[in-house]
Amino acid sequence: MEPSTVSSCILTLHREFSAYTTQRLQELGLSFGLIYFVIYVGKHPDCTPSELTKALHLDWGHSQRSLNKLAEDGFLTKEKNGRSYHLKLTQRGENAFVVCHQVFIGWDAQSLGGLTAHISLFLVPFELIKHLSQLWHLESIPVRMLQKLCVPASCL
Repeated sequence: MEPSTVSSCILTLHREFSAYTTQRLQELGLSFGLIYFVIYVGKHPDCTPSELTKALHLDWGHSQRSLNKLAEDGFLTKEKNGRSYHLKLTQRGENAFVVCHQVFIGWDAQSLGGLTAHISLFLVPFELIKHLSQLWHLESIPVRMLQKLCVPASCL
């Protein structure tokens, strides 16, 4: 049995999201690990590999291998402009971009759709979750903030 901690709950949700996403992306020939590359380039057309790597907090080698795979598979182009390359989605990449967004919305609907009104009252507001995800780089999160995440056992 996994410990009842915020991190273990997040990992469980991540595994479930990964399985859901993988199933839907296989039809396109994309893997789960490439979803964020497609979304980033779709939202930042004409970005450079360096900008993408920095924004996604990735290792340079991993980033380059992933971008090369996406280019080889026809999802994006790498056009030389001066001393740097610029990334753009192809039509196949644009189609994948739409599906990648739909995956997030579909998973939320599937995962949260079965909650009762009583349990829904105890959901953490989405803005707090977004704030916590932006604090990932801090060594510790204040205990008061973590306490707000807890749902009383009597409500489950």
